Amino acid sequence: MLDALFSPVRIGALDLPNRVVMAPLTRARATPNNVPTELMARYYAQRADCGLIVSEACAVDPLGMGWYRVPGIWTDEMAAGWRKVTDAVHAAGGRIVLQLWHMGRLVLPEYLGGELPVGPSAIAGEGETMAPPGPDYKGGFLPMKPYVVPREMTQADIDRVIAAYGAGARRAMAAGFDGVEIHGANGYIIDQFLQSKTNVRTDKYGGSLENRTRLLSEIVAAVAKEVPADRIGLRISPTSERKGMGDENPGALAERIGAICGEAGLAYVHLIEPIASGFVDKPEHPVMVNLRARFHGAVIQNGSFDAASADAFIAGNQADAISFGRPYIANPDLVTRMREGQPLAAANFDFAYVGEERGYTDYPRAG
Repeated sequence: MLDALFSPVRIGALDLPNRVVMAPLTRARATPNNVPTELMARYYAQRADCGLIVSEACAVDPLGMGWYRVPGIWTDEMAAGWRKVTDAVHAAGGRIVLQLWHMGRLVLPEYLGGELPVGPSAIAGEGETMAPPGPDYKGGFLPMKPYVVPREMTQADIDRVIAAYGAGARRAMAAGFDGVEIHGANGYIIDQFLQSKTNVRTDKYGGSLENRTRLLSEIVAAVAKEVPADRIGLRISPTSERKGMGDENPGALAERIGAICGEAGLAYVHLIEPIASGFVDKPEHPVMVNLRARFHGAVIQNGSFDAASADAFIAGNQADAISFGRPYIANPDLVTRMREGQPLAAANFDFAYVGEERGYTDYPRAG
């Protein structure tokens, strides 16, 4: 039946025809200069029958961009590229918000002309990431390199990040987006400040929970000067320990984040809290209850859902909508397949981040 999943809902200023949200998915199909393309417009328009599309993570500053051919939003040319995407999605009857992103310590020096990336503290991320290609690159997988120890941010660095989020939000609205989502999850710069394992600062941005959430508060305020609060969301992952993250009290952190979002009047919080371990581990101590204790706006839940579990979560008032990530790679008609009980196609991850049309816009619709 899936009556709950396919019921309409109002989230902030947005009226959604169903509660299926397309989660942000980095796909690396922008130009090498980080400008969105016509191909990207086609990809998003194919998936526009969901309740809401959250765009792939979009860099607000060249210092926060550490992934080859991801889109940016720090120039007018990039905003013009995104306008092609929003026009295509709206023409297909959809709604789309731009996810504002800064990678912080997870940028390799190779993307920064050899300079060190910035982070709250001089602590490297765990693992490795894709480096930019060399001059002889002819396509295919990129070389992998380990994360480096970042440069601890000064107040001027922090001010630059805050301003970049505000400027990115302003350009996003000029590009025709229906709103923005602040990326505060997955070990990127806001998350690096939020979590105690990665933030050991002794100034007003470190130490206490109030201090560690200060950057988030200031970014929310900067974005809210450019975008109505009821068109702003925030994505968080307080329990995730990927890439060397970790917090001493994720429940308390979720409550503090909820209070910040509630006081600002944000439309929604997008919580990564899997119901089964997969790309992100299922948390031993979920924080949804903590978040809802302080935030009374909409909550979009993400993590290992299928149609049935998503419907049950919404019907049980555990979330207002559910976002799906990986299923959207190979199923542009995911909404139809779930509604009609049709099997889902499997993605070819050899072409997740390379391939142009192949593995991107060439997945067929069912039937």
